[in-house]
Amino acid sequence: MSDRLSQLIQAVEEADSSKLLLEAVQNLADARLEGAIPILIEALSYNNPGAAVAAVDGLIALGDPSVPALLELLDMHNYTARSWALRALSGIGDPRGLVTLIGVATADFAMSVRRAAVKGLGMMKWHWFPDELREIAQEEALEALLFVAQQDEEWVVRYASVVGLQSLAITVANTHPEWRVQIEAQFEQMTSNDQNLAVRARVWLAQQKIKEKLNSAVVDTVIDEKKSPLTPDDWQDILNKLYEIKRQERLDNIGEGDPRRFQKLAITMGQPNN
Repeated sequence: MSDRLSQLIQAVEEADSSKLLLEAVQNLADARLEGAIPILIEALSYNNPGAAVAAVDGLIALGDPSVPALLELLDMHNYTARSWALRALSGIGDPRGLVTLIGVATADFAMSVRRAAVKGLGMMKWHWFPDELREIAQEEALEALLFVAQQDEEWVVRYASVVGLQSLAITVANTHPEWRVQIEAQFEQMTSNDQNLAVRARVWLAQQKIKEKLNSAVVDTVIDEKKSPLTPDDWQDILNKLYEIKRQERLDNIGEGDPRRFQKLAITMGQPNN
């Protein structure tokens, strides 16, 4: 552990007021040192919202190295810490959080947490996915975002779903134009039926952004500044979780997807994503 990291951690541990704690966590987050991740995770459990926000920002800035610890925190019973961890996970957009975000977006009782999860689905790093797994994952994300857009009682969550659907529509415009059409149909319905003016205005903006992107003569290409750090085991775990979602849908007769498509894909998942 470097002297600088030790000093920053010591400042957090010795802070004896809310103000000093906030400043110490902010300084630790701003340092962007991977060794700070455990303390930033711990700060999510403090009874200090300002420090938690600073910790979330720091974990997002550190990115993918933060994900394993955040996923572990989501399994704990401290709801406040879980909600902050979900916000950090959403901001990172790591594929390992996909299934968690889908579940939280459609079922969590806290409006702010659902909103964060929906935003996370809109920020997912789809270009990291192996091609065939990407299709399955995007289909599940689409179903979750459409469900939220249609069913969520809170306008801020529906608003966030519009942002996520806009991003997804642009992402799949060439690979799955039928999904883009489905998203555009949902937007048309929302412009007529959603009772909140802000949501309708955001739908209108999304429609314009999608149209501008599709009419642009410039073809966007993803410039990945960093290759995916996920291992074949990580991808297999994501696949298994998606399989379980689809299997449960079939048991409940609420989905048309066939989980047998996962079986064939599983055979090819032993190779890392190139």
